[in-house]
Amino acid sequence: MRTGKDLILATKPFAVDTTWKSWWYVLSTGALLVLAVVGTLAPIHPLLRLACSGLTGLLTLRFFVIYHDQQHLAILPHSRLAEGLMQVFGILCLSPSSVWRSSHNHHHNHNSKLRGSHIGSFPIMTRENFLKSSPGRRFKYLFMRHPLTILLGYVFVFLYGMCVYPFLNKPREHFDCLVAFLVHLVIAGFLLAYTGWAGFCFTLLIPFILADAIGTYLFYAQHNFPTVSFSDNAGWTYDKAALESSSYLRTGPVAAWFTANIGYHHIHHLNSRIPFYRLPEVFHAIEELGSPRVTTLHPSEILRCLRLKVWDVEAQRMIGVRGLRPALVPTGGPAMDEPEAPNGEPDTLTH
Repeated sequence: MRTGKDLILATKPFAVDTTWKSWWYVLSTGALLVLAVVGTLAPIHPLLRLACSGLTGLLTLRFFVIYHDQQHLAILPHSRLAEGLMQVFGILCLSPSSVWRSSHNHHHNHNSKLRGSHIGSFPIMTRENFLKSSPGRRFKYLFMRHPLTILLGYVFVFLYGMCVYPFLNKPREHFDCLVAFLVHLVIAGFLLAYTGWAGFCFTLLIPFILADAIGTYLFYAQHNFPTVSFSDNAGWTYDKAALESSSYLRTGPVAAWFTANIGYHHIHHLNSRIPFYRLPEVFHAIEELGSPRVTTLHPSEILRCLRLKVWDVEAQRMIGVRGLRPALVPTGGPAMDEPEAPNGEPDTLTH
């Protein structure tokens, strides 16, 4: 069984872009997305507009994964037209290229580390660090991992985490974040002024809430699942992080299409240059990748993932709040100093 560099090299023949196929997926998905948006504005029955609104959200999700692939240079790496098109899409979907590339590349290079993995990802505390933290730090940490925060990823992850915070933190580096935020406000204002609340909800609000909620949950669950593994920096390796800290999200063909095969996340983390349409091929071709750590979209599995909160070093597993309650310092106990963030850096999904 190959590991380390040998396993990564085994995936290299699949990390080849087929230009016509990539353009086909980009253009066909884009055309369907435009038609769905037109349907949300058309003078048709409200239920049909609602259906088009939901379809707009799902197609936005698919195009986002394609955008994500292009930002990794897995598809159309030498096309200026594709780069320009994706930068425009990044602004429209509240994920500007400057912040997405920097934070997401950091995530790939530090996935599953107990120190430094929080940039571009959900923060992770050990049980010990959590218990030593102040009530305010605990609240902030649990808020960032709360199901409602994930459900409202449109507001907390994309509007704030991918636009407002990066610009305020580094305005020159992330000026496109301000552009994305302002463009979004202009589009929202235009829809309210010319199509009313119905057009605003069908064309913008529902699609963004749907796409961002699903996208945020997928990103969360593919690195926060019952059998996930985290390592201190000394025991960390790139291939181990890919195979033990990135799940294979098993879905049906329809969900796989709308998520552009992002469920093969362990393979994507092993080699991010593999185009999304080749990930199933790699899964079946390389034996070592065919027995991954699996998650699903079954409601019970979703609940299991959402209940996970901190990494228990002794048990070597993620545990929920119930596992922390017996050890929590009771109200009125000795005061604790305000600690630094879990890894001594800002605990944010972006920077």
